[in-house]
Amino acid sequence: MRKLIMWNIMTLDGYFEGDEHWDLSFHEVVWGKELEQLSIEQLHAADFLVFGRITYEGMAAYWKNATGEIADLMNEIPKLVFSRTLTSAQWNNTTLITTDATVEISKRKTEGNGDMYVFGSANLSETFINSQLFDEYRIGIAPVILGSGQPLFKRGIAYENLTLIDTQQLATGGVVLRYRS
Repeated sequence: MRKLIMWNIMTLDGYFEGDEHWDLSFHEVVWGKELEQLSIEQLHAADFLVFGRITYEGMAAYWKNATGEIADLMNEIPKLVFSRTLTSAQWNNTTLITTDATVEISKRKTEGNGDMYVFGSANLSETFINSQLFDEYRIGIAPVILGSGQPLFKRGIAYENLTLIDTQQLATGGVVLRYRS
């Protein structure tokens, strides 16, 4: 069975982006060889990358023209974008899904053994959290207090008790936490 994994970097005070979409300047604080290696390992394990519309649009705009090993993997891996407003998805290997996200992901989880990664996509992630579809949470913590922005975990999401399965301290001062659902 496939695992659905959330991968996000957030600030110490809980924001996954600043006040504006794609305000991710704090990512630079934790990026280094260790996160690059982790990114490559995760992408090699991925059967699918899963996005909501906003994250999909930003990722597609960036990665379509990027170069390097991570860019090659991002462009090659099959992608699922969930949106009720998009009419097409032009990024390589992307399937646009306009039906119920929980039904589609539940079905995809039973159809293979690899991993499906949700990057960013806070609104879509909230849907998956409330439906208890995540098998694992991988959260990179940037040693930054941003003060305001978009929280990764919004008020009102479903309560869930998680089990810590791994921690990785980064030379940049950040930490990667892995929790099993």
